[in-house]
This record gives sequence, structure tokens and C-alpha cells, in this order.
Amino acid sequence: MSRKLPLAVGETSRTACARGLLRRGMEEGTGELLSAAVLAERVGWAADLVSGMAASLLAARWNTVDVDVLASGEDAGGRKLPSNAWMALRRLGWTVSPAEDIRVNDRIVRMAQEQAGRTLRSAKWGADLTAGVLATWPADPVNRTSEEWDVVREAVPGGRYVPSSVIKGRTRQIAAFERQYGRLPADVFELEAAPSIARMLLLSACDGQQATIERHETIPGRALLRLQLPARPDPRSHKDWTWVACSISLPPTIPAGAVLHLPTLRATGGQIRADLAYTHTVPKTARTGHTVALGVDWGLNTLLSAGAARLHDDGRITTLGAGGMFRAAGVLAQQHRLRRHSEYLHAKAVHYQRLINTDGHHALNGKHAVLAGEISAVSARRSNLDGALAWAAARWTVDQAITAGASVIYLEDLRSMEARGMGRTMNTRMSQAVRGQITDRIRHLAAEVGIAVATVPARHTSKHCPQCLTPLRHRKAPDRPTTPGWKWAICHSCGWQGDRDMGAWKRIAARGLTHQGKTVTDRTTGAMVIRAVIDTLEAKAVITPAALKTSRKDRSKTGPTRGHTTRPAPRRRRAPSPTRPLGPAGKRPEGHAHTDRPRLPRAAHRHQDVTTISTPTTGHRPRGAALGAGFHLHAHATPPRWTDPPPDTTSDMGSLS
Repeated sequence: MSRKLPLAVGETSRTACARGLLRRGMEEGTGELLSAAVLAERVGWAADLVSGMAASLLAARWNTVDVDVLASGEDAGGRKLPSNAWMALRRLGWTVSPAEDIRVNDRIVRMAQEQAGRTLRSAKWGADLTAGVLATWPADPVNRTSEEWDVVREAVPGGRYVPSSVIKGRTRQIAAFERQYGRLPADVFELEAAPSIARMLLLSACDGQQATIERHETIPGRALLRLQLPARPDPRSHKDWTWVACSISLPPTIPAGAVLHLPTLRATGGQIRADLAYTHTVPKTARTGHTVALGVDWGLNTLLSAGAARLHDDGRITTLGAGGMFRAAGVLAQQHRLRRHSEYLHAKAVHYQRLINTDGHHALNGKHAVLAGEISAVSARRSNLDGALAWAAARWTVDQAITAGASVIYLEDLRSMEARGMGRTMNTRMSQAVRGQITDRIRHLAAEVGIAVATVPARHTSKHCPQCLTPLRHRKAPDRPTTPGWKWAICHSCGWQGDRDMGAWKRIAARGLTHQGKTVTDRTTGAMVIRAVIDTLEAKAVITPAALKTSRKDRSKTGPTRGHTTRPAPRRRRAPSPTRPLGPAGKRPEGHAHTDRPRLPRAAHRHQDVTTISTPTTGHRPRGAALGAGFHLHAHATPPRWTDPPPDTTSDMGSLS
């Protein structure tokens, strides 16, 4: 099968990843069926062999000299190192071998070298950051002066665009080392130990002699993965390695024409999870030339506020509609409760560990083990909740962009925001937000439909008026214009007033459209970024208000006003129903029954339609979710225009049965 995709005009190839699950396998030599537990055990044996060799190689090369040599991209002879980590390590002569009497093939060693090489390459940025902070160590690590900030940003590679929170975090780490040992560390390799190696199989480092994958001939939604696995935890010869065939159900997110790549396997919890990499064609995205953009503002209770703006030929910028909101206050409250519960469990576990000390037969050992399992379960719940919220918010954002016909999404860059000075509860809520996950998922979903995603500086997006750039006055509510607050914004210059977040997305969209010529692509992440605000361009980033629409219809009175009865229509029938007519005609109920259709329960009435974020399940059902109450009953979003259902024109026609 060819690994290259034919590309049409305006298309490009994109490699993405989807999650899969290996449920069973078959040993090709004997035809024996392997259950999920047996298959997970054998994959775990191979992962242990790989992780053991990778850990030993990483520990031997965890120093400044070796990391700099690998990051330089050249070997001792001046030749360029290959992009594959395992090939680069072999070019440098960094080899590794399994334990004595353990027999593995060369592809298993490749996976260990690939995993160790990727870790060493990723350590270069942290090493340079630590070196820059150490070289410009301030007199007071808690409070740097403005001059000291300028010096440390010059010493750190790309320091002008590094968030201040990253530099502060590394400063606190070094200060803790100094308090413990009475001196500063020499480098990051003294500050941090070598990271642990995950138990996984990077099959992408192998060739057909270790693993192959191909689609089913007739069923495009299935694929066959063949790989060699050990038959025992300590294979002594090549006969202890056998070929196993595993059928994989491909997720629906993988297109039928996508090219499959060898996945990464991870054995966790008695299951084998596969990260399925694939390459497919997507529309190209552009950095400039946008006329319709979607601006997205971050919030707390209102997690996202978004709306579209259009750049006209004469330079005017107007909004398309009133925008929308994605409110997730209830989900974030549940996240806050889980965080507090997790902190309580961790404190309890630390207290148990202090009492147990090193006593292997202490009476609290059993309780400590149970507590560790509960901590893992709560952590998994928090991760799942964050992931579900991130996917829902990202899907809503991209749907809004598709509906408005936008070719770019401008996000507010809040990486440098620090949660402090707002009280303990508010600081914690701000720091626990999932903005990074939402941003990554927005980029993933937008790339599928050819929509660019760029970040813009967050300076004064909520402070200035979107129509005249005058500083706003913030009040508690529109009906309380004299009470100080933060939710409602009023401009005393042009008269604009509105929700603080709704004004912010207009500023973000206008700033992105006027600064789109300054959009650059970050070399390390590949993300589009607008680095700074240019005053001359910012002066043009104003929203032109739409002209007020007046009715041109002549509404002059031409006759007497039609009379209205003062007696309302009765809610109940005062006469028995007539006999049922022949044919498919309906009959109104008699007696005390209401004449309208029966009302659905509150939860289903509000959320059981095309705008529902989630659907009922047969397993765990939170309160109200059984009738389609939505994402944990607490996430509410403004629907895109194209999801509004058509008007119901058959309600008054009666039954046709």
C-alpha cells in the first residue's frame, strides 16, 4: 500500500491520531485465540523489556554534554543527524542491550532507542531555560525588577515570548533546591532526576519484520495489526517470540481514504490502548487574506464567548450576529468538588505514610493501599471530565466558525496569566481551567475543515470599547448602572454597552483581522501566533455599529380597531366530545384533559433537541441526564444558526392514526 496521498489543488496532508482498543488476538503459528487479558500481559512483557533498556540508556546520557551533542544535529564528522531518534543515537554510537540471557531482536532495541532519544531531545529546551535563569539569578527570587525581567528574557532562548509563569515556576524550583542544599544547582540535570520511562511500544520505529498494519479488504472500518510478542516475560531465544494478529475497529474519525501508520501500544488496567496514527488530506489554511473571523474570549462561569466579524473592502469591520456563549459553570463546579476531594485524599495518604514510615507490617498498610486506589479513581474522573469539557467546548467553537463562514479563529492568548490576587477560591478556579486542552482540540478540529487558528495578545480586550477604544466602566448589571462590578460594560463616549465577554470577542476578532499580516508560525509548535499589538493597526480595530433598521411600511390607521373580547377562552371543555368521525381525523379529549400536547419533563423539554451536547447512556446517569438533559445537566451553549429546527407546522393538524 502506498504511503503517499494524492493531493489536489488547495489540499495538504495532515497526520493525526485517534484512540483505539485491542480486544483480542490470534497467534498465527497455532491459531490459538488470545483473550484481552492474555494479550495485555504479553504486550506488557514487551513494554517492560523496552522501558528497561530505555531507562538505562537515558540514565547514562542524562547530562549537559550528551544532550547538547544530540540537539546540535550533527555527528562528530559534521554530518547531519537523521530525524528519527533511534537512527540519530546509532549514528552517535549510543547503543543499549538487554539483560544477560534475554534475547530480543533489533527492532525491540530500536523502540528503546527511539523512546530515550525523544526524551533527550525534549530536555534541551528545559536545559536552556534553566541555564538562562541561573545565569541571571536575581537578588530577590520572589520579586524580580523590570530590569531583571529584561535580562532573563534575553538570556533565555525565545524569552520575549515565553510566558512569565514558566520562568517563575523554574525560579521557584531552583529556590527550593537552594533552600535544601544551600547552593544553586549547576544545571537542570542536577536539579531534576532523569524522567521515568512509560511502558509503551513505539511501533513507528519498527519495520515489517516486527509489525505491520493494513486495512481490511472489504470493511474499511477495520484494520489488521500483526506484531511479534514474547511468549514469556524473559525470552531466552527467538522461538519465544511469535507473531500475533489483532483486529482493530477503527474510530469513525479516521477517513476511509486515510493512510494508516503503525500505532503506539500501551498496556494499562488489563487493556491495550492503541494510539492510531493516520495521514489524510485536508484543505489548506492561510495566515492572511481573511475577511470573516471568529473571535473567542475566555471566561470563568461563561467559559467561552464567541462571535463572527467581517472585514469589508473599505476597511470597516462589522459583526455578524450577536454572538454566543458556552456556559459550563456546573461542570467547573463539579471539577472544583473533585479537586477538593482529591486534596483531602492526598493529605490523608501523606498522614498514613508518615505513621507507617518503613514498617512493612503496619496495620495501616491495607488502608493506605485502598486510599491509593481511590486517589487514582478520583484522578481518572477529573481527567475524563476535563477531556469531555474540552472536546465539547472545541466542537462548539468550530461549529460556530463553520456556521458563520469564517476562515480563521482568533483566540485570546492567556498563557502568561497568573491566578493571584483574587482570593483563594477564585485563584484556584482560574488555575484549574482547561484552556490549554481546549486550544489544542480547537486546532485539531479546525484543521479538519481548513480553518486557521491563531492567538492574539490579550491586552485590553475587556478594558476598551469595541467601537471607539475608549476605556469602559464596568458595572454589576444593566439595571444597576451605579453599582461597581465587572459583568456589564458601559462606554460613556459612544454609548455602547453590553456584556463584558461579548465586547471582548469583538475586540479579539477586530484585532486579529487588522493584525493578520503580522501572523507568524511558531517553529517549535507549528501554531499561528500574533506576537504583539501594533498601535497603528490597533487604531483600525474598531467595530462599526450596524445602522438602525426602520420600518418603511405605512402604518397609518385606515379603519376602526378590531374589538377584543374581555373574556379569555376557557381552558376546559364545557361539553362532551362529539362522536368520532370516520376517516383519519383527530378527536379532542373531553372532560378535564388539556387540549394541548402533553409537556415533556423539565430536563427533556429544555435539552432534548439538536442542541443537546450529550446523549443518554445505559450506564451511569447523572441527575436529569436520563431524559437527555445534556452534558451533566450543567453545560449550556448557544446553538449555531443552522442547528435551529424548522418551525412545527403540524401541531394543530390532529392525529392521523
